[in-house]
Order: sequence, then structure tokens, then C-alpha cells
Amino acid sequence: MGTREEIVRAVTAGREAGDRGDPPTACPYPLTSTLSTAWIRGYAERRPTADQDVDD
Repeated sequence: MGTREEIVRAVTAGREAGDRGDPPTACPYPLTSTLSTAWIRGYAERRPTADQDVDD
């Protein structure tokens, strides 16, 4: 399990990846890692959903 600081960094990195439009496969952590879960959480916060208009 990652430290609190590592988890915050992973969430932030996921948000940045979502803002850039990176694919979810860009997660740098192993799928079994807590940091992967944190990264995906941050990523999901920033990616548009299917019903949102991306051309704003």
C-alpha cells in the first residue's frame, strides 16, 4: 500500500492524464496496486462522460 503522499500524487497524475486526454491504459502503476486505484480515481474525475459534449 502506498503512503498518503504517494496516493495524492497518483490521484493528481490521473487528473492530469484525464485533462490531456490520455487513454486509461496510460496508468503507470500495476493493476493490483493501490496507486493504480488512486490514479484511475483521478483520471475518472476529469474525463468527459459519453453523454457530455466534448466540443465545448
